Amino acid sequence: MVPYGGFWWRVLAYLIDFVILYIATIFVMMIFGLGMGSSFMAFQQNPGAVVGYVMLNSLVSLVLNWLYFAVLESSPWQGTVGKLAVGLVVTDVNGNRISFLRATGRYFAKILSGIILCIGYIMVGFTERKQGLHDIIASTLVYKTRDPREAQHVDEGVFA
Repeated sequence: MVPYGGFWWRVLAYLIDFVILYIATIFVMMIFGLGMGSSFMAFQQNPGAVVGYVMLNSLVSLVLNWLYFAVLESSPWQGTVGKLAVGLVVTDVNGNRISFLRATGRYFAKILSGIILCIGYIMVGFTERKQGLHDIIASTLVYKTRDPREAQHVDEGVFA
């Protein structure tokens, strides 16, 4: 039986993804001419620009994060670069690849997992199938395997 992806494996995967997304966000902001140097000069001339910069940075970060997680977790890889690096795949409850819509729901449910004092994430360490709140909401599982085919139909019949 393929084991579920536990809490610490998921934390390690997220740290890898965080570094990738941080660099990508900086790169995108520089493309739009909103690097730290130009922003600092704009702030000196117009202190109110700080609010606009923070809002734009937050929006760019949200969109990049959403697309990164949703596209990669619904792709044939079934995981982000971080998940693939540590050997994790995201599936539906039958071990099949998830749709972009389900991956999108899972991503936004992660926000809920975080805003309730990260209890939604901590649940991974205490639930039978290592599911966080976002996994339960999106009906997904995370397996500790590098081959998504190994996870297919592992839990077949559990929900029948």
